[in-house]
Amino acid sequence: MKNNNSSSAIKNHPCKKKTTLLLLFSLLTTSLLLLRLSQNKIILITTTTTTSDSDHHHRHDSCLGRYIYIHNLPSRFNTDILQDCESISRPKDKISMCKYLDNSGFGPRIGDAVSIASSWYATNQFMLEVIFHEKMKRYECLTRNSSLASAFYIPYYAGLDFRRRLRRRNVAERDAAGKEMFKWLKKQPQWKGLSGKDHFLVIGRISRDFRRNPDNNSLWGTNLMLLPESQNLTFLTIERSPTSHNEFAIPYPTYFHPTSTVEIRQWQDKIKLTNRTILFSFAGAQRPSRSQNGLVRSQVIQQCKSSSETCTFLDCDVKTNGCDDPMSLMKLFESSVFCLQPPGDSLTRRSVFDSILAGCIPVFFNQGSAHKQYVWHLPNNDGEYSVYIPVKELRTGGKSRVEEILRGIPNEKVVGLRENVIRLVPKIVYTKPNRYKPDEETLEDAFDVAVEGVIKRIEEKKREIQE
Repeated sequence: MKNNNSSSAIKNHPCKKKTTLLLLFSLLTTSLLLLRLSQNKIILITTTTTTSDSDHHHRHDSCLGRYIYIHNLPSRFNTDILQDCESISRPKDKISMCKYLDNSGFGPRIGDAVSIASSWYATNQFMLEVIFHEKMKRYECLTRNSSLASAFYIPYYAGLDFRRRLRRRNVAERDAAGKEMFKWLKKQPQWKGLSGKDHFLVIGRISRDFRRNPDNNSLWGTNLMLLPESQNLTFLTIERSPTSHNEFAIPYPTYFHPTSTVEIRQWQDKIKLTNRTILFSFAGAQRPSRSQNGLVRSQVIQQCKSSSETCTFLDCDVKTNGCDDPMSLMKLFESSVFCLQPPGDSLTRRSVFDSILAGCIPVFFNQGSAHKQYVWHLPNNDGEYSVYIPVKELRTGGKSRVEEILRGIPNEKVVGLRENVIRLVPKIVYTKPNRYKPDEETLEDAFDVAVEGVIKRIEEKKREIQE
């Protein structure tokens, strides 16, 4: 009985009840604390995950800052011009311009071509607008959400439109399309934001054709680039005006339009090993001697003829048909160490890019013919890839002065120049529009370099506005 009473006394002791209550309170407090910590941890994890997902999305969106919006212009500004392709042809054209519209503007395929037959085309030098548009349609960072766009592309074929109107004496008719195009653009919400400062337009002709003097309506060309709205645009042309603030020259189209990096590498390897048996060559036609460019051209032809054992002259006069075959041109340039590039109707020539493509070192007689034009595509130092001969050397240096200068360049220097020329090939060709393939190396072509330059230029303009 004593033991039982003792156990009962312990069980009902006040201290034991107090300890039990403290223990229960402690457990409850710990549970609440753990629950609170657990909730905080969940909130922390959720927040971190959301931020991480967002960062992950932005980090892997390679198009951020590169999105481009294409304006859906009325067809009269592009496709209707192509439908009316016979009007683009001129009386002296030996081949209808309609033929050159084949294959996304590359023109007819060249048969048993120089090397990689499937990538060689008889491309017309004025087809850049079509080529650029076709490539832009397949640009990897297109968007229909204009709020994402870093730049806005205007697919107006101004050069081809000019070509079909150039024989019209009424300048109002020549100028009408440009004014109509801007009238349409100014109604678009995308234009209103920056009044066109984030827009760009590609023209496959020289700038001079669109800068007709407003004081003389009888002159050549249209006034497209002189319109008030044009002052905000970025223009890409095959030759820029040296005084323009918003024009940038991009390469003339060549005959080579590869599908892959492999094809470009194969071509570069081929021209590295080509046996060049001609010291220098010139492919071109005589120009009227009354102009400065015509005089230089005449002197260059005379110099080549005077050095007949070391220079080959391919006459491109309309009557001779000497330059109608792209294969003949490319074979001449591939066989030449140096290719003479005097000005012609204007400072620049498509032949500059054909010679670079062939691994032939270009020789310039005017510093405005290349490196001051194609600032995005060619090195700043023209001495890295070309030779410059001042015009006065032609006038006072004797009938074989060009040969003397070229012979005087050390062989080691010639090899270095040619290597640099061949390195330029990827950046001066317009590859096929569908060349992007997953997991394959892709070299930047002339289109890529131009788009990158446009976006960078527009971003700089936006920063200037904000400042």
